[in-house]
Amino acid sequence: MSYSGTGNEKAVAASDLNRTHVGLTVSFQPDEFTVVFGRIGAIARKEGGVTIALEGVDGTGGLPAHYSFPPTQQVYVQPDMLTNTESTIKDLFGKVQDNLRGHKGDHRPENV
Repeated sequence: MSYSGTGNEKAVAASDLNRTHVGLTVSFQPDEFTVVFGRIGAIARKEGGVTIALEGVDGTGGLPAHYSFPPTQQVYVQPDMLTNTESTIKDLFGKVQDNLRGHKGDHRPENV
């Protein structure tokens, strides 16, 4: 099996994970036969690797609560909906401003 995330997930190297990713939903393939989906509870950097602790696992269903990765391992992070929405609104607002600037000189008073 070769897992490469879903359409709305962003690939992130394990070494690039930081505190902003804690609480986000992540998916990854820790071995040849398993794909894991969960919420990041903690991230630990160790010499030569990164460990992700999943929130709410506690050994349920035989799953480990933490996984260690080499720094180059890809994990797939779902976008934070609040940040995603905020940036979409900013983009739209910027487009509206640009559009209004473009039409600023179009209005001319009529001579009577």
